[in-house]
Amino acid sequence: MQAKEGDLVEVSTDNEVLKGRLIPGPDKTRIVLKLGSGYNISLDRKKIKKIKLIKKYQEKENAFPFIKTKKGLKTVTILHTGGTLASEVSYETGGVIPRYTPEELLGKFPEIADIVNVKSRLIRNMWSEDINFKHYNLLAKEIVKELRKVDGVIITHGTDTIGYTAAALSFILEGLEKPVLIVGAQRSSDRGSSDAAFNLTCAAKFIAESDFGEVAICMHESMSDDNCLIMPACKTRKLHSSRRDAFKVVNGKAFARVSKEKITFLRKNYGRIGKNHINIKLFKDVKVGILKAHPNMKVDEVRFYRNFDGLVLDGYGLAGNFPINKIDNFTLENEKIYAELKKLSKKMPLVATTQTIFGRVNMNVYSTGRKMQDIGILGNYSDMLTETAFIKLAWLLSNFKKEDVRSLIGENLRGEISKRITSEFLE
Repeated sequence: MQAKEGDLVEVSTDNEVLKGRLIPGPDKTRIVLKLGSGYNISLDRKKIKKIKLIKKYQEKENAFPFIKTKKGLKTVTILHTGGTLASEVSYETGGVIPRYTPEELLGKFPEIADIVNVKSRLIRNMWSEDINFKHYNLLAKEIVKELRKVDGVIITHGTDTIGYTAAALSFILEGLEKPVLIVGAQRSSDRGSSDAAFNLTCAAKFIAESDFGEVAICMHESMSDDNCLIMPACKTRKLHSSRRDAFKVVNGKAFARVSKEKITFLRKNYGRIGKNHINIKLFKDVKVGILKAHPNMKVDEVRFYRNFDGLVLDGYGLAGNFPINKIDNFTLENEKIYAELKKLSKKMPLVATTQTIFGRVNMNVYSTGRKMQDIGILGNYSDMLTETAFIKLAWLLSNFKKEDVRSLIGENLRGEISKRITSEFLE
């Protein structure tokens, strides 16, 4: 076959004729075409009658070899941690390749050049599931360096752990008074349905045209390219694996709605641009876990955390309940779980959250919740997301004495605990 990976071809089978680019297949028995829609289709070689070469693949030349600074525009630094937003498919390798320089970025998203002046560099090229506390520290330090020179920072990030990173940066960057927006993409930039360009453009526009000065997440509001939402760092969760509007604010409201035409603020209470007096409080390598309550739980699951520094208990319902009650001969294990939690709570902070996502923990209503409080489990009246509680507990343990951690976990430090839950989340 004359055609090679990356070439534009026409493939004929018994049933249809398909046009697309050849990309690497899983093995020699199949070929994979990337169609004009951006989707891939796998074909059995035995069923292919003809492959016609239409055009050889050529690497695109950079569309922006030179970048000129425009007077009157704010300057934004885009820091990259990986993810799909700043990458594109290489038809030579079949994988994604990074596009991180300002020239490459504006070549992909030229509309940004009319909104802000762009600086851009790579911090780490990694999947978001691999990020840990040391990466948060590194990213925070790089943000502070940039904010001395520019008007705001945009972070490109894989979507799976954006919520964790946003919360972490919100706690680390104490005294922040410039915008730091975290942006991702649910659909890769080679797909027709990609949300990458719109998310990034909305983030740039928001920094350029608002007085916002804290950490937030910028992602699609709906499946269409109408608006993005600027969402609070500690109250936002990914609620769908693939939809473009996967990110929602839990027990609260977005800061603002951004479209191509305008910015509409939805809240008055937000941090505004001012004089940055950032006091960085970094993470140490503390051991904090998340233990999810489930039926047929065993005490060994609790014992696993004996050598940890803190533990979030992701429990059931209103009280963040755990299976700690002996009600018959089938529930003898629950007594052991209760005893082990009691031991752990004397050694480390245990913080209750709820698997329901929406709503507040109230440990006063049911006897199980009261028993949990009696042994020192924290989290009563909190509506923190489990992810945020995990990040906050680790950050507190990194920067405060253990006795102070137990009191600070229940205080609202970065908007992570709502004084009131908005009406749409009430009964």
